[in-house]
Amino acid sequence: MPEPLRIAMWSGPRNISTAMMRAFENRPDCAVVDEPLYGAWLKMSGEPHPMREEVIAAMNTDWRSVVADLTGPVPEGKPVWYQKHMTHHILPEMMETGWLAKLTHVFLIRDPRHVVASYLDKRDTVSPEDIGVPQQQALHDFIVGRIGQEPPVIDSGEFLADPEGHLRALCDRLDIPFDEHMLSWPPGPRESDGVWAPHWYQKVHESTGFGPPPGEPPQLEGRAKAVADSCHPLYRQLHAQRLRP
Repeated sequence: MPEPLRIAMWSGPRNISTAMMRAFENRPDCAVVDEPLYGAWLKMSGEPHPMREEVIAAMNTDWRSVVADLTGPVPEGKPVWYQKHMTHHILPEMMETGWLAKLTHVFLIRDPRHVVASYLDKRDTVSPEDIGVPQQQALHDFIVGRIGQEPPVIDSGEFLADPEGHLRALCDRLDIPFDEHMLSWPPGPRESDGVWAPHWYQKVHESTGFGPPPGEPPQLEGRAKAVADSCHPLYRQLHAQRLRP
């Protein structure tokens, strides 16, 4: 049997990563998993995230055991496995070539001004590390330099202007056929959603497809502006390598 394709989609929060998970889950050949390292990261970092105790109780918090699962048999024997990851969930001690080399990596980026504004709708404070931009750049450099992959980079704003074109280009890079089912899905929660879905996924639960492209970036002030400004050069570095339909 051919080796299954394990897609590790690395995103920061408040991006289209959950909608992208819906798109891949709508493929009959694809299994999905929602932020499998979240529980381990919460336990190891001590971060006071919403629903922290519920998430830790519901998940495997041994990161080595988690990555053994992620590189093991695919659920239901599917040939494709979409693994939705947050870049801030991978701590330095997790950066090992052994398991990361077994995954096919994709990076999902978004203008940090949009990310910061959206993040502050859910949280009272924000830092560059909260939205995962420094971690995303470091992980990208590791994947390229240590593993030798050239991972596709998808800018979510440009993606939303042409979802089908970007999905076709992404599927081509991943060497899998494009499936029209990726463009729309039934509304509502899924069994695959993480236990944190009630706090974060309201808009996704209402959706039946990808939303419209974003408007102009919001005007930020104070700490929010400082965080977005500090992340912008790292975002631009990845943006220069973005996938184009």
